[in-house]
Amino acid sequence: MSDSKYRGPKPARADRNTGPQAPIEALLADSAFDPLRRALWLDALDQRLRPFLPPSLAAHARLANLDGGRLVYVVDAPVWRAKLRLVAPDILDAARSLGLGVAELVVKTTTYPIHPSERTESKAKPMSAAAKEALQAALASLVDPHPGSEKNPDAKRKPES
Repeated sequence: MSDSKYRGPKPARADRNTGPQAPIEALLADSAFDPLRRALWLDALDQRLRPFLPPSLAAHARLANLDGGRLVYVVDAPVWRAKLRLVAPDILDAARSLGLGVAELVVKTTTYPIHPSERTESKAKPMSAAAKEALQAALASLVDPHPGSEKNPDAKRKPES
């Protein structure tokens, strides 16, 4: 058995002297998380290209992908698509200055908000007097399952025989 090629189990990490990994580093170390790495990279690239967009357009456009030599942007309305196409040469020049070999800008339109943190939350409307009274009555019925039993305390007693 001395000629066996089995050397025992291999360690999970080659260098165990470096200490524990941060959770995000552990996630990104696995090849299964390549899409996560790409999404983080695209987000960073979007942040670097955003200053080259007109301020009114920047709130409605987001870099979605870099597909070969094409920058793919997503906008939330057709009007912003037209405006982004007008500034396409400036965006392509900015991307080339960052070292990207891009030759074309593609713009897609979506119906969803580009920046989810800027979604308008539905605000609660003030309750009408009738609705408030109905709610209070419903809550009172939950507290006392037999409304009116306080008015007649003998209602719950068994008749004496």
